[in-house]
Amino acid sequence: MTPPAAQSEAIELAVGERTVRISNPGRIYFPARGETKLDLANYYLGVGDGIVRALRERPCMMHRFPSGISGDKVHQKRLPRGAPDWVQTVRVYFPRYSRHADELCVTELASVIWSVQMSTVEFHPWNSRRTDVEVPDEWRIDLDPMPDCGFDRVRRVAHVAHEVLDELGAVGWPKTSGGSGLHIYVRIEPEYGFSDVRRAALAFAREVERRAPDDVTTTWWRKDRAPDKLFVDYNQNTRDHTIASAYSVRGNPEGTVSTPIRWGEIDDVEPRDCTIATVPGRYAELGDLHAGIDDAVFSLRPLLEWADRDERDGADDPGDPNEA
Repeated sequence: MTPPAAQSEAIELAVGERTVRISNPGRIYFPARGETKLDLANYYLGVGDGIVRALRERPCMMHRFPSGISGDKVHQKRLPRGAPDWVQTVRVYFPRYSRHADELCVTELASVIWSVQMSTVEFHPWNSRRTDVEVPDEWRIDLDPMPDCGFDRVRRVAHVAHEVLDELGAVGWPKTSGGSGLHIYVRIEPEYGFSDVRRAALAFAREVERRAPDDVTTTWWRKDRAPDKLFVDYNQNTRDHTIASAYSVRGNPEGTVSTPIRWGEIDDVEPRDCTIATVPGRYAELGDLHAGIDDAVFSLRPLLEWADRDERDGADDPGDPNEA
């Protein structure tokens, strides 16, 4: 950990071919152990290939904490003013508001470190890339526990999800959420729009619920869910819905990290142990556990056939929240 008193002046970090200035490097960001803004930058340098792979070419919302995580959070869609000309963006349109935004589009590690200079802690990318932002290439399975749902239940449901993925012939890439749940990513062929990816995700969630009815709910409205159930959040695949990327730090006092894990670790992983203090060492030992994700591409056709079947059988769709 960087001693704050020793780092009161701005410093410059060499990041590839770039030099990134870090102001206020000694500012405390994570009070549980006292990590600073510079510690956050060094964390992202330590997992550089992994965070760039997770963000590459995607529109990305920046969750900024200008005073550290004890202060206010800013959800930044538009790239902040004053960005160097080498920081790239992608323009996305928001039809509900008839507006567009030029969002951060990471193509190199220096863009991540510059974002840290702008007080970014969390990176929330779209599940599509800038070549065609309307066509996702990533399906996201969010295992989101309700308040009284213990992590043992999350583990059980993760195994059920893995079983269903295996039967489909899809490769799932699990990670901790940095909070109380787990995420599983599947690389998909970019051949469908957001509404179809969401339909496929809902069909998958229903199948997991059928196999684990005592543990899982697919009820969309939070007030209608049992407090001890796990919600398989298919709506994370809706347009402009984002979740923290692999290797993203989370804005909490401990500086937890959304950390890629192996399927064999599901029964042992303790998400609160995955922090900016521990993940760089893990990364140095194991490398990026999501490194092969782009080589394991799945077609959603079987899941869309499940969706058609469910709809013929009268299954209700709670509706896309973006269309409400």
